[in-house]
Amino acid sequence: MSPKKSRLTAWRSAAATAALLMGASLPAAALAQTTTAPAASPAPRFAMTDATDPYIWLEDIESERVNAWVAEHNAKSLGTLQADPVYEPLHAQALELLQSRDRIPSASLTRGGKIDNFWQDAEHVRGVWRQTTLDSYLTDNPRWETVLDFDALASAEGANWVYKGSNCLAPDERYCLISLSDGGKDATTVREFDTVERRFVEGGFRFDESKSNFSWVDRDTLLISDAFTEANSTTSGYPRIIRLLKRGQSIEQASVVYEGGVDDMSISAWVLRDVDGVAHGQFITRAIDFYSRETFELTQDGTVVPVPLPAKGGITAIVGGKLVITTDEPWTAPSGQTFETGEVFAYDLEAWKKDKAVQAQTIIRPGEREAIEGISATRNKLVIALYENVRGSVYVYDPADWSRQRLDLPENVTVGIGSTSTENDLLFTSVSGYLTPSTVYLADAATGAVQVAKSLPPKFDASGKIVEQHEAVSKDGTRIPYFVVRAENAPMDGSNPTILYGYGGFQSSLLPSYSATIGKLWLERGGVYVIANTRGGGEFGPRWHQAALQENRQRAHEDFQAVAEDLIARGITSQPHLGIMGGSQGGLFMGAMLTQRPDLINAAVIQVPLFDMLRFHKLLAGASWRGEYGDPDIPEQRAWIAEYSPYQKLAADAPYPEVFIHTSTKDDRVHPGHARKAAARLEELGHEVLFYENTDGGHAAGANLRETARRLALEYTYLTRRLMRDNQAD
Repeated sequence: MSPKKSRLTAWRSAAATAALLMGASLPAAALAQTTTAPAASPAPRFAMTDATDPYIWLEDIESERVNAWVAEHNAKSLGTLQADPVYEPLHAQALELLQSRDRIPSASLTRGGKIDNFWQDAEHVRGVWRQTTLDSYLTDNPRWETVLDFDALASAEGANWVYKGSNCLAPDERYCLISLSDGGKDATTVREFDTVERRFVEGGFRFDESKSNFSWVDRDTLLISDAFTEANSTTSGYPRIIRLLKRGQSIEQASVVYEGGVDDMSISAWVLRDVDGVAHGQFITRAIDFYSRETFELTQDGTVVPVPLPAKGGITAIVGGKLVITTDEPWTAPSGQTFETGEVFAYDLEAWKKDKAVQAQTIIRPGEREAIEGISATRNKLVIALYENVRGSVYVYDPADWSRQRLDLPENVTVGIGSTSTENDLLFTSVSGYLTPSTVYLADAATGAVQVAKSLPPKFDASGKIVEQHEAVSKDGTRIPYFVVRAENAPMDGSNPTILYGYGGFQSSLLPSYSATIGKLWLERGGVYVIANTRGGGEFGPRWHQAALQENRQRAHEDFQAVAEDLIARGITSQPHLGIMGGSQGGLFMGAMLTQRPDLINAAVIQVPLFDMLRFHKLLAGASWRGEYGDPDIPEQRAWIAEYSPYQKLAADAPYPEVFIHTSTKDDRVHPGHARKAAARLEELGHEVLFYENTDGGHAAGANLRETARRLALEYTYLTRRLMRDNQAD
């Protein structure tokens, strides 16, 4: 018996004893083994309160002590991984792919037949906002004109600007509010920009860094969702107060039109506009939690009136004089009509504005294995991306009678709705698969015609590789689909180095997509890549997500574990060659696998993770996720969260592999303290851990292309060391 197997056997025995002490039932054979020794008292549980957490100091974003700890760990991890012979080739390949100029430039249809694009390459590391015509975009060499160069702006101002998007005033979209982040944080500064003069407006709107939001009412008026101060923010750090601001006023001078509670997730204001930019009302959304909300209309006399809309769902489009609405739960309308979870329906807009009890028409009611992954509108048509068993299609609906036609796009791939035009019925759709380079189609929703607009050349050698879809059976019998990307002739003897990727939360679907870096840095080198479509995601609609909410979160963890077991049972891989990877909520996924089934894996890449689930709601935006996980301040909910919270579950005698954990100092969404505390606790317990913290980058863990290339090279160097070499003796 190898040393590895001896450790696993010892760990399983200890786990059985622990289960008995917690009152779990065990097979008779196991009971006989565990009752031969005198009963032991359960060990005190770790960090169950703030006072008993020895690493709570690592939650300081930046302090002398924290900075020294981070520097020490970065030096160790970079020294280890960058010294490996495989690092430099992987880094060079990642950088070349990321900075390549033959990537497909994303296209946003704007007024006047123009195309907007945000582009990054070796010369534009931070990126450039540029523009061309539709006709030029469809050529092999479009003629781009620069609207705003963010590298030049950052250099001129001596700032670490990261572009976070623009909000332009309809219908002509000349004036835009530009969001700039310091190093990639969610919080941004906002400035008014003139896209015709291509300069910031002198004396224009300008707002300091915050998580506030802005909506144009007219050229000189904004609805502001105010989070400029702690007093004006919710406990989640998002806006709590709505103000109406006139040009020339300070924030303090702007009139307050609505105030939410501090325990609300966020309060936001928006203007409902049609394709011509005509406003059909000003509205306020009170997000109670991540999924439940109330909607109010701000009337012309300044009063706030409730609007009957689904608490989980809401308005998605205006098209052909119809107001399109979705619901993620059963809902009874004021008319008495009932709608099922996932259903899409529509009201006549003018009739609805006068009487909220008018009848609605059903547009689509998805089946059990179907999911709507996108809804948009052209000038005259509604467009829906519909998936069946995680394979996509695009349908065009006519608002006159809600008849539909399917666009003639490739099948058994991922399809996405890109930008749509408000001037005509043109839209971009994207098609890709794990081995199918991304292709962008220009479609006419009125005629159904499609044409290839841009196609990505292959970025890695996919010859001899295949994509399979299998199903694993979870603990409760639910069948969990997953995709395997591998060489067709890969031996089914458990020897394949395999990455199992998962996310499993927030109704976010993991759909087939083409990744040049995964292909070049892993698949091309003989690796296998697996994607688990567990509950908690949205692959089969809202019900698939809701099946793993709050007290049922463990189901998603069991789904992921079932996929790992199925991979091993099929001979695709084995424990010495199986690694897992996931970030954010997926980082929590990795922590649950690490603490619950370490016997299945030999590597874990844990990216910008949630880890201390007893304190997640107290850190940065964490309070906004109570709708997903529950509230640790409520005893009943704290109990079910404590059952899987990885930070508290880490143990000295478990057979953890060396793990790689990384985060970002500038992440102001998921607190870097989660990752730091996980690494510190693992080290205290005697386990090997590589920890890396990028001082920039935000939640995406990369403020520019060079930083992203370094992160990717570190990850795949680590995975090579753990899974592709015969040195996994631990």
